[in-house]
Amino acid sequence: MRHLHWFINDLRLSDNPALASHAAADSLLCLYILPKPRPWFQQVGLGPQRERFLRESLRELQAELQAHGQDLMVLEGSPELVIPDLVARFGITELSTSACHGSYEADQLAFLRKKLSIPIEVHRGNTLFNESQLPFTLDALPKVFSPFRRKVESIRVESPQTQALHLPPPPAAQFDAIPKASVGPHPGLPIPGGRAAGLRRLRQFVFDEESIQHYKETRNCLDGMTGSSTLSPWLANGNLSAREVAHSIFRYERERVSNESTYWLFFELLWREFFYWKALADGRKLFKLGGSQGNCRSCSFEPRAFARWCAGDTDYPLVNALMRQLVATGWMSNRGRQIAASCLIHECNIDWRYGAAFFERHLIDYDVGSNYGNWQYIAGAGADPRGGRRFNIDKQTAQYDPEGLFTHKWGGFRPTQPKHVVDAADWPISGDR
Repeated sequence: MRHLHWFINDLRLSDNPALASHAAADSLLCLYILPKPRPWFQQVGLGPQRERFLRESLRELQAELQAHGQDLMVLEGSPELVIPDLVARFGITELSTSACHGSYEADQLAFLRKKLSIPIEVHRGNTLFNESQLPFTLDALPKVFSPFRRKVESIRVESPQTQALHLPPPPAAQFDAIPKASVGPHPGLPIPGGRAAGLRRLRQFVFDEESIQHYKETRNCLDGMTGSSTLSPWLANGNLSAREVAHSIFRYERERVSNESTYWLFFELLWREFFYWKALADGRKLFKLGGSQGNCRSCSFEPRAFARWCAGDTDYPLVNALMRQLVATGWMSNRGRQIAASCLIHECNIDWRYGAAFFERHLIDYDVGSNYGNWQYIAGAGADPRGGRRFNIDKQTAQYDPEGLFTHKWGGFRPTQPKHVVDAADWPISGDR
């Protein structure tokens, strides 16, 4: 039996049921396919920080596999072409992967099922619950978060797998070293990729510094590492499993204290869970202007306004600082994302999908369900019962950056620009000919 495991968003060995299923195989080929750049709302490829975090995660995963007598093959291309070629070349008899909630991944998997004549096992994704545990079918998934939370928060979160992992040897193949990224972590938010850093941050936030005790009061802080747990990058790439994080919360509550803030960190995991299942239920509607509700708002695309928003050069200093933080570090706080999204949608009047695509390019914690679900939420095309959120940017600035420290730190105060730019391609000023 010659098996292949296709890593996607499960870049870890622990609590990875797909890997554990290959113990009896004669050989196992571990594979990661770098995403093929494709244009999407004027964005192509990964931003430097997102690529850096991914490469660091892959390099650590490869080292962990090598310590278990295994290795990691990293290729670039289309899974529809790469995987059938490997199956034929190495005589693969079974393929496994972990469930994902993107429409591209669903299409790829459907294609491979038709193309290949071998079993394809899809194991649970990085979620708190299995689909069989949900008290409703995906067709009956609550449309907004609160009823979802009330139905699932009492469900038992199964313990992460902790047994020793036995991996068969790899086939005779060439396994190349994974090149380092061209940039390093930004000193303003030094978040390295890989499981070791994720476990270190989880231990630091929950047990060492006990920041979890005050999480509800600090979670809206705009700078990372001072209020947010910043666990999302390691969750998004699968360096940490959601169940590991949940059980760390439960352990802290048992051993030290349980309060509103400790619950709130679990509450945030439930939001992530909601967007995971909603992305599966919505399918391609996740990427439609009107979302699953079909609520299309009037909007336009003004290239200069979008370029100014992307560059952090708008008329709103706090938004500028947030956007510059995002591009420099690959991260932005949840509060910051809401403010920046509201600005693009409601002040610039631009199709929300342009902003979602820009975030997809740059965020080191990019997760398709959470990213597109939250953008829909602000635009009124998704899970918001109010039909959208418009933030008063002056009020948000006064509340979350009253002294302008964050805005100064990230260079948010920009020179005033004219509202309109006229060049030779515009209509003549005079009507005389």
